[in-house]
Amino acid sequence: MKIAIGNDHAGTEYKLAIIGLLKSKGIEIINYGTDGSDSVDYPDFVHPVAQDVEDGKVTYGIIICGSGNGASMTANKHQKVRCALCWTKEIVALGREHNDANILSLPARFIALAQALEMVQTFLDTQFAGGRHERRIEKIPCA
Repeated sequence: MKIAIGNDHAGTEYKLAIIGLLKSKGIEIINYGTDGSDSVDYPDFVHPVAQDVEDGKVTYGIIICGSGNGASMTANKHQKVRCALCWTKEIVALGREHNDANILSLPARFIALAQALEMVQTFLDTQFAGGRHERRIEKIPCA
């Protein structure tokens, strides 16, 4: 499994912890995020993650910004991306089960670090349910 990760300045601490978790599981990581705390523009770090997901270069993406909103909106501009902005592990599970989310967006300023790590684990562990949900996600892209 390979995961692309991107973040702005609000998500650096969370990204570093998530990378540690992923590496401990033997997951290959492509880090597009900033490693500093100086203010940066999240689209510069989110578009490469979304492009890698869209192109099939990675299995999943994880993106992190202050609210998770801007990052999620940016990622969802890519046609093959289904980015879920999540704030609980239950919403993460539904995003994977029902929507086959391939990018997880985390709001660093609104969740605890331990919660973020738990959410990433849920994202990795949860499978798409298929069935009636398949036809729904097939209707998402604009023609």
